[in-house]
Amino acid sequence: MSNNAHDAYLESRILSADPIELVNLLYQGCTAALREARQHLASGEIAARSRSITKACEILIELAASLDHERGGEISQRLGQLYNYMLRRLSEANCQQSDAPLAEVLGLLCTLAEAWEGLKKTAKPASMHAAQGWSF
Repeated sequence: MSNNAHDAYLESRILSADPIELVNLLYQGCTAALREARQHLASGEIAARSRSITKACEILIELAASLDHERGGEISQRLGQLYNYMLRRLSEANCQQSDAPLAEVLGLLCTLAEAWEGLKKTAKPASMHAAQGWSF
């Protein structure tokens, strides 16, 4: 029952979110998946670790696909490169069963999430969509 309530809340939050909030939600989901992957790695749960890494990769792929390179210019290009780098590091973490790449990607995502949160606080609602280079 509580899972249904949580799902309904999350669905409502997504449907009413502006583009910056959607990016923040994706970052939250990705960082949560990486934290879970690190816990599963530490406890030797190989299948669960792999599932969590796969979830994080799917979110990064979605973030990369959402970039609007025409309007986003250099920032969009650099974010795309960073997302690709993080995907490669997650693949290494999964293959090598290593925590260091997971910790690195988690740190990068936390830094990006902080920047997006700051953007949300400073951006004017009418200019948010145009300023970020996203194609939502």
